[in-house]
Amino acid sequence: MTTLAPTHPATKPARKNREVDTRPLLWPSIAVLFLWMIVPLAMTLYFSVIRYNLLSPDLTGFVGLENYAFLFDDPALWTSLWNTLVLVGSVLIITVVFGTLFAVLYNQEFPGRGVARLLVIAPFFVMPTVSALVWKNMMMHPVYGLIAWLQSLLGIQPTDWFSNYPMLAVIIIIAWQWVPFAFLILLTAIQSLDTEQKEAARIDGAGPLAMFFYITLPHLSRAISVVIMIETIFLLTIFAEIYVTTAGGPGTATTNLAWLIYSVGLLQFDVGYASAGGIIAVVLANIVAIFLVRTVSRNLQQA
Repeated sequence: MTTLAPTHPATKPARKNREVDTRPLLWPSIAVLFLWMIVPLAMTLYFSVIRYNLLSPDLTGFVGLENYAFLFDDPALWTSLWNTLVLVGSVLIITVVFGTLFAVLYNQEFPGRGVARLLVIAPFFVMPTVSALVWKNMMMHPVYGLIAWLQSLLGIQPTDWFSNYPMLAVIIIIAWQWVPFAFLILLTAIQSLDTEQKEAARIDGAGPLAMFFYITLPHLSRAISVVIMIETIFLLTIFAEIYVTTAGGPGTATTNLAWLIYSVGLLQFDVGYASAGGIIAVVLANIVAIFLVRTVSRNLQQA
């Protein structure tokens, strides 16, 4: 008796993987991004080399670099650049210091840690305009503010923050908003620290201060670089807090570069001068961004 060998269905030949060029799929988004960025920049460049004042449209004409020459001769430009430097530097110092301290503190176990973390993070989700209004009317108001009430209880004359210390008041408001951001980044970084390294340091007799300065802080260096890079890019364009609280004053005490461009372009209607200031702001922002990105990249390569 002969048995028939089992027949197997013929296997289909394996399909060859075809290489598909996916770059054309990116072209629509690239085109939109290109138009979104290049068109406003090109228009700003165009307006920066013409005389264009909305109050005198009949005098419009090409002036070359006259707007830039007038801009660099204007003392308000250098005042605004100095105020921008003070504002950005002060906020960075406050946010990095308090963000690091909060990250170290909240990395420890204690009752109610989850609720406490939520309270620290909450200011980051408040809109800048709303937070500025809260601080102006509820916290720093010289008559009805909480700080004025506390000063009265202590027998101290209430302080008119926005008249006597306008830049300090703006720095406090902005730092209050950005400390949670630094806290989140640094807390994430500190939680990635190797526990074995900390245990070895404790066995060797390292105290809390030695642990912080020789283990925790070096480990946070890359995260601190990222915080500085991201915050600097955003802080260079701070506008809403100044608009709501001081309007660049008193005088030019809180006038940063963004407010100077706004006041010249939309309050004095000098579009040509404001466009020249906008180009200066774009150039400075790109210089700072390139420097910070290279610094962060260098730190990552050394790690």
